[in-house]
Amino acid sequence: REQPIFSTRAHVFQIDPATKRNWIPASKHALTVSYFYDATRSVYRIISVGGTKAIINSTITPNMTFTKTSQKFGQWADSRANTVYGLGFASEQHLSQFAEKFQEVKEAARLAREKSQDKTELTNPALSITSHQVLPSPIISSNGPGEEKLFRSQSADVEITTEKERLKKMLSEGSVSEVQWEAEFFSLQDNNNKLVAALHEANANVDQWKKQLAAYQEETEALRQRVAELEAQGAQDSSSENNKEELSQTLEELELLIKAKDEEIQLLKSQKCGGRWEAEGEREETLQKLQELEQRNAELEQRLQLAEQSLAESLAEREKMQNEVTKAAEIMDVKIFELSELRQGLAKLLES
Repeated sequence: REQPIFSTRAHVFQIDPATKRNWIPASKHALTVSYFYDATRSVYRIISVGGTKAIINSTITPNMTFTKTSQKFGQWADSRANTVYGLGFASEQHLSQFAEKFQEVKEAARLAREKSQDKTELTNPALSITSHQVLPSPIISSNGPGEEKLFRSQSADVEITTEKERLKKMLSEGSVSEVQWEAEFFSLQDNNNKLVAALHEANANVDQWKKQLAAYQEETEALRQRVAELEAQGAQDSSSENNKEELSQTLEELELLIKAKDEEIQLLKSQKCGGRWEAEGEREETLQKLQELEQRNAELEQRLQLAEQSLAESLAEREKMQNEVTKAAEIMDVKIFELSELRQGLAKLLES
């Protein structure tokens, strides 16, 4: 007779009958929760079966209310079963669909009850009298026991209404945080696992960055030592530069001396060609002096060539050292920049 009209999956909970505050899980896993309709009796029910046991068997009445207590959790009170059911869904969309279906079924149950009352009134005209048109009943006016029965029925209705109000108040005044924690338990487990995996990955990255940072620090220290050595060599070059200036001055003096000796040789040669030698001894002395001057001139020219070669080599060495110092300084600037960025990234990671 009953046909399913809507089904979904959710984690089922029941309120603790002792405390009326804590939730008790009905199963370890999500169950299928379905709406059933009995066309013969025009009755709607919510049914969920775990194994061979009916976890939920709740008949929906117009007085029931489905309440969303969080983004993924909802609940309703069943006075006939004397309990409160709670459902934890996988997403907010599933909760909204279930709540909308609950409202539709509740409205359908109300219409079905009204139709049933209309049929009863049509079959029994005596019951169609409205409440403000109630006529004196023989049971109420003349029969004492009958009047006592009427009062008992009204008292029972008041007790049912009071029980419903008490359940609603209990639900509204319940611990919202506890309900939310129970409802979000499974999603929090997944988030916790993701956070643990991300933490392990972050720790591995931190260790790798620390090793890279130590390598950069060692390389930077080696570059600093190399720069210090190059600066020391530069200081030596400055002292050798002074020696080079003195050598250049000496070379200039030697060039002037050679020039003077060349002029003297030319003068002696012209004197030799233009006149007579007065004595053979003077001639030999002059020739010997000329040979000495030529030999000294050759030595001076050789010294000049050596000095020029030494000066060229010193200048080339100095230029090479300057290039090495410039290159080392550029490499050091790049490493310092990379080290700064690595420290900033490590600081952000440690802060997060």
